[in-house]
Amino acid sequence: MVTIRNLTMSYGGRTLFEEAGLTINWGERVALVGPNGAGKSTLFHIILGDESPDSGKIERDEFAAVGYLSQEAGDPGEETALQIATAITPEMREVQRTMRKHEAAGTLDAPEYAAAQDQFTLMNGFQLEPKAKKILAGLGFRQEDFDRPARELSGGWVMRAHLAQLLCLEPDLLMLDEPTNHLDLMSLLWFQRYLLNYPGAILMISHDRDFMDAIAETVVEIDERRLIGYQGNYSSYLEQREKRYEQKVAAYRNQKKEIDRIQEFIDRFRSVSSKAAQVQSRLKQLEKMKTLEKPRAPRKVFKFHFPKPPRSNQKVIELEKVRQAYGETQVYENLDFAVERGDRIVLVGPNGAGKSTLLKILAGMVPVDGGERKAGYATKLGYYSQHRSEFLNENNTVLEEICTTGEGMREEEARGLLGSFLFRREDVHKKIKVLSGGEKSRLNLVKFLIDPPNLLLMDEPTTHLDLLSVEALIQALKHYEGSLVFISHDVHFIRKLADTTWHVGNGTATKYSGGYDYYLEKSGLLDDARGALTA
Repeated sequence: MVTIRNLTMSYGGRTLFEEAGLTINWGERVALVGPNGAGKSTLFHIILGDESPDSGKIERDEFAAVGYLSQEAGDPGEETALQIATAITPEMREVQRTMRKHEAAGTLDAPEYAAAQDQFTLMNGFQLEPKAKKILAGLGFRQEDFDRPARELSGGWVMRAHLAQLLCLEPDLLMLDEPTNHLDLMSLLWFQRYLLNYPGAILMISHDRDFMDAIAETVVEIDERRLIGYQGNYSSYLEQREKRYEQKVAAYRNQKKEIDRIQEFIDRFRSVSSKAAQVQSRLKQLEKMKTLEKPRAPRKVFKFHFPKPPRSNQKVIELEKVRQAYGETQVYENLDFAVERGDRIVLVGPNGAGKSTLLKILAGMVPVDGGERKAGYATKLGYYSQHRSEFLNENNTVLEEICTTGEGMREEEARGLLGSFLFRREDVHKKIKVLSGGEKSRLNLVKFLIDPPNLLLMDEPTTHLDLLSVEALIQALKHYEGSLVFISHDVHFIRKLADTTWHVGNGTATKYSGGYDYYLEKSGLLDDARGALTA
């Protein structure tokens, strides 16, 4: 379906690809992986024809339809969520207008109505709307939101509508750039199941390891400017990549031994006339030999442990009969919630149910309308949000901010930790005031790792992190000796850390005394996702 040959591409003075090749076959499910900045999104744009490589060929089957979901949707107009999902063209709108005009007038026998109906049938119009409604419902839209103008929706919901559009159109090649970013767990489960039965090929970029494990059949890694393919899902790729590195190291060492052996012979007998022919033979052997580069070790998860936080009370924090509303919208009524020392709690539920509000109530950032919030006298609370950066000194450099936070931390330790969270080389000397929102979020995360509270409240901590940084955070939090309450849409992250699940929705929170899989089993969420898929 798509073949890339001898691709070379430089961007901003840096070579992203050099003589790289890739083939995507009909119906294949491919995950494209590599560190941030390796060129994943650039490769997408090359395949789409939006960017031209310096050299190489990109061959696409002329009969293959391609659909692309970017990380950001454009500014929505007056179209509704349903109109976005059905991808109604001006031609289809005109046909619909003609049909409705005759239906309202009762002139169903008019030739113009018959022609419009025939055109609508050719455009697959009668099947498109029911299919779009089913997909929108699976992605979390309520029926009353189908006809809401997209400009009234948040950016995340507009992205879901565009995702629904692609699923409705069913292109032969579905290209997805971080498709799970705006999905809650229910819609993620539905989407995952839908893709398992998708008839076309899929090429995706994702930082969601669990999602890639469920969907991908092939993983293509951008490694040393080449595209290296591995059969299997993401977990299988990690195992194969380690074996491949060991094989490359063995081949490099063997060749080096062979070169040293040949060179030793040349040096030893260079001036011996009777050995001249053999020396020349070995010199030619060295000239013809393609010297292997020393293999670069795959990036490893940076290991870091939280310093031991001060010991908290047994009951770290408690909410009793809490009532909370925003205007006429009732978020909570008679909410009881408690965190015990050592708890690892994940808050799950649909977007807009009040998970972030609950975290802010626990953090004391939102005063409650009724009820009581009681924190233990020894509770040292820390709140992390991907949008919270007011505790950073904007005049400090990144390195200064970390060294100031971590008393006694050596500069090389600070650099190592910052590198694990994507602050590398000269990045550590940037002033905080010039950092992006994502960079400030990551820096806040590093600060929590250095000076931890005994109650850590985290709202989507894996946003803006690559896969290895997520693993570093998981390992650090596993050994964290305080209590943790967090929100995440990263299923792998949840599975690794949560031992208690609270479902938030309909003005209350329901406790499940187990991790994510226990919650799925007891809540019936898997059955709901299956039902939405087959409805």
